[in-house]
Amino acid sequence: MPHSPKPTVLMISTSYPQHAQDWRGTFIRELVYALADQTHLKLCSPPGEIPNSVDYTCSPAQAAWLHQLLEQGGIAHILRQKKPRQALIPWQLLRLLRTTCRNHADNIDLFHINWLQNALPIWGTSQPALISVLGQDLNLLKLPGLSSLLRTLCKQRPCLIAPNADWMVPILQPHFSTAATIRTIPFGIADSWYHLSNRPTFPRIWLVVSRITRAKIGPLFEWGETAFRRSDQLHLFGPLQENLPIPNWVYYHGPTNPQALQTHWFPQATGLITLSQHHEGRPQILLEAMAAGLPIIASDLPAHRDLIQHQHTGYLVRSCNDLHNALQWLNHPTHRTHLSQATQHWTKTTLGTWQDCAQRYQTAYRELLMTSRN
Repeated sequence: MPHSPKPTVLMISTSYPQHAQDWRGTFIRELVYALADQTHLKLCSPPGEIPNSVDYTCSPAQAAWLHQLLEQGGIAHILRQKKPRQALIPWQLLRLLRTTCRNHADNIDLFHINWLQNALPIWGTSQPALISVLGQDLNLLKLPGLSSLLRTLCKQRPCLIAPNADWMVPILQPHFSTAATIRTIPFGIADSWYHLSNRPTFPRIWLVVSRITRAKIGPLFEWGETAFRRSDQLHLFGPLQENLPIPNWVYYHGPTNPQALQTHWFPQATGLITLSQHHEGRPQILLEAMAAGLPIIASDLPAHRDLIQHQHTGYLVRSCNDLHNALQWLNHPTHRTHLSQATQHWTKTTLGTWQDCAQRYQTAYRELLMTSRN
């Protein structure tokens, strides 16, 4: 039986790491490398290291503009700030992406678009589209007219709306069920995370890896003031994106990267904490920690409930008292060992690696192309 030809895919992303130490958009880089052998991949993104087989579509001027956008915190951060002097940036982004789509539409089989807002520039084309959705995208659907606009765009072609977590499907259905197929396609995890050796040190080290905004930090500083003492240290990593005072009892290290987490911090950490109140999708750092067998203490959000079974693959908290109880419960060696083994098993069997994820996308590509031909 002859092999099916590789599809030609134009992937659009407004986040991509510039180098190995860059923390931004590392999951996009992992996906690009996983897909490179299975597709003819064209990439429109900020500049960074890509496989030789991938065709980078941006001109030097476009690449520089996308890099500068990322340096300003990315388009989602700019939209949240609502600063008048930045009002033109979303339109400039859409124009750049529109130019790319028009230049390549006749030479591709389908679009693979990361984030809902990045789908707008494919208006008027007919190629099938797979649109990945993360949690922060859901806020965009509250903007007047945007849901209707995106729905009309989807009706112009075979379209798959692909959130990376199940909890988003019921929220997306009222907006897109008449215009597109909606199906979860979970991301994978780099194989290296599954092979880390973890031997927690004392005092116990708890990690928080996050963009530092009020929504992402949540009540961590208020609740943690009485929870973290000499025996339990809180180490915070991430870019300071809002003017949020960091208490002096917190060990703040600034932005980090996967290599530093793998070689230094994860091997000695007791666990990872997130008390985020942000619209999360399925936070990649939580998946990587679970693959490494690190216990997770997380706020009781839909995104976290989607990942964590309480006291089996993590510990969900709703109050300051819950946080104290979680630290105490996870200090028990039996509890910690059980949770570590359960989280690793769940991530390996449910999510797998980025190669597994690439296979899931490949299946979706084939389905879209078959629908288009029919």
